[in-house]
Amino acid sequence: MRVLVVEDEEELADAVARGLRLHAMAVDVAYDGQEALNLASYVDYDVVVLDRDLPEVHGDDVCGELASSSRILMLTAAGQVRDRVDGLSLGADDYLVKPFAFAELVARIRTLARRSSRAAPAALERAGIRLDPGRRTVTRDERVVALNRKEFDVLEQLLLAGGALVTSAELRRRVWDEHADTGTGVLRVTITSLRRKLGAPLAVQNVPGKGYRL
Repeated sequence: MRVLVVEDEEELADAVARGLRLHAMAVDVAYDGQEALNLASYVDYDVVVLDRDLPEVHGDDVCGELASSSRILMLTAAGQVRDRVDGLSLGADDYLVKPFAFAELVARIRTLARRSSRAAPAALERAGIRLDPGRRTVTRDERVVALNRKEFDVLEQLLLAGGALVTSAELRRRVWDEHADTGTGVLRVTITSLRRKLGAPLAVQNVPGKGYRL
């Protein structure tokens, strides 16, 4: 699950992000509305946790821009009934008032992600490999291949490319959140493990200095 936390109180934003990562969510953080829009312009977020009173671009305007592509959970100190009604009328899917219980925040994010209106993607196939994004299963020549979450996500990106080159930078951006340390060989280790699990013949090809293709 990919989540964007938009909150101008940096300590709170960072604390929320750390907590969500412990629940196996990939989390990016924006400290103002413009940064949120910039991130959302090239990353598809399942859920956006959005403070309403933001600098640069107001949270109401951010909500209006992102509501058609992501589920929006407004997280704000403005808790009057009128405030909640206004927030929901802007396109927000849910509204949580500060202070809040973190367990409730996690539960609401997961509920919003399950309510996503996006259709389940079709299975991807190439070179005898079949990946089912909905069931999160992988087979090669009808042999079940057990992958961890990052290996699965890397393979999915390579299959989506249909044999075209995917740069290392693109794989890091799409599979890991901006907080992750991917500069120390994490991608290379993941690719090595993926190749081993897929078996022979070699499916994932390295283009030195550029990236990978299937």
